Amino acid sequence: MSEQVDVVLVDDHHMFRAGVKASLDGRVRVVGEAATVDEAVQVVHELKPPVVLLDVHLPGGDGGGGAEVVRRCVDVPGTRFLALSVSDAAEDVVAVIRVGARGYVTKNIDPQALSDAVLRVAGGDAVFSPRLAGFVLDAFGAAAGDIATGDDELDRLSAREREVMRLIARGYTYREVAAELFISVKTVETHVSAVLRKLQLSNRNELTRWAAARRLL
Repeated sequence: MSEQVDVVLVDDHHMFRAGVKASLDGRVRVVGEAATVDEAVQVVHELKPPVVLLDVHLPGGDGGGGAEVVRRCVDVPGTRFLALSVSDAAEDVVAVIRVGARGYVTKNIDPQALSDAVLRVAGGDAVFSPRLAGFVLDAFGAAAGDIATGDDELDRLSAREREVMRLIARGYTYREVAAELFISVKTVETHVSAVLRKLQLSNRNELTRWAAARRLL
């Protein structure tokens, strides 16, 4: 995606919003800001941005924080939510994903990685900080090792290919997959190529969508 992606930035700390705006690269443009639940709902309905960067703990509204913003904006077409929070608590992650957010990253994310995450969410991908993805898998009944065996497409994959596929779909880099599975990056690349070929997919973005459609993400 070469063109700029417009985002609304929602956080109750002005200095943090200023820092995020300064950190995002030229691919991302902040077109609106909000500090409370009610402000966020109003701005999102007015601007209809492709992506909303959303803190999960916000004042106002009925006390539902970021999850309440997502619930009250489900009728805004084309808008996707990416949670950006200092919290890495399972209940916070699951709460916003359950109501429709497309991803969750923590505030210690690298600036370039944050811009990358915004573009990926705008393109339809689900994005998670690696250690948080497990919370989502557990909450939605797709814990590690619990991938459905009745899917003919999944049956084409070896056990190791399934492990690699699951981690790649959850947002891990090749290097992170290699460290997690104690294999080389080259071996990861080989497995990913095999997975894409067997599933007749073109790239990792299609793989993420494929996994999400089967509730493996």
